[in-house]
Amino acid sequence: MDNVNVDKNTEAGWGFLVVKGDLPLGKGKGEIIHESFGLVITNSDSEDYFGAEVGSNNTGELSAIAHALRWILINCTNETVEICTDSTYAGNIASGKWKAKANKLLAAKVQNLWNEVEINQKITWRHVRAHRGHRWNERADHLANRAVQKRTPEPLSFWKPGMR
Repeated sequence: MDNVNVDKNTEAGWGFLVVKGDLPLGKGKGEIIHESFGLVITNSDSEDYFGAEVGSNNTGELSAIAHALRWILINCTNETVEICTDSTYAGNIASGKWKAKANKLLAAKVQNLWNEVEINQKITWRHVRAHRGHRWNERADHLANRAVQKRTPEPLSFWKPGMR
């Protein structure tokens, strides 16, 4: 989705997965530990509102990182964490390297979550090229698209041992 002509009623999805034991190329080695997806929430009254003003690819990427960071805070301690994203914008905003010009509340909340995670573990981010066969990035995109297709307003979370 392009960021042109979007508003608070434009639907956008987010998706993330946690993979352990994979190489940087994303060829499918490793194990999915968790995956989750949902719609970008633009309603400030919602419990899951992170500050997105509109539904867009950028707010979808930032929302995915926010949900992933929240998952990390609850489930990980003293581990090295690498966030992979196909958005250099989202990676640089989340890590605090860039300042947001739009969706400033969302960016601030994501940066605060990033800083909170950094207290207990080393965290980095890496850019992966979109639509180039990176198995886990393709899966995250699929989850985000699924959220929009199903119009899932609340985050869905599921995991089964051995799930691929």
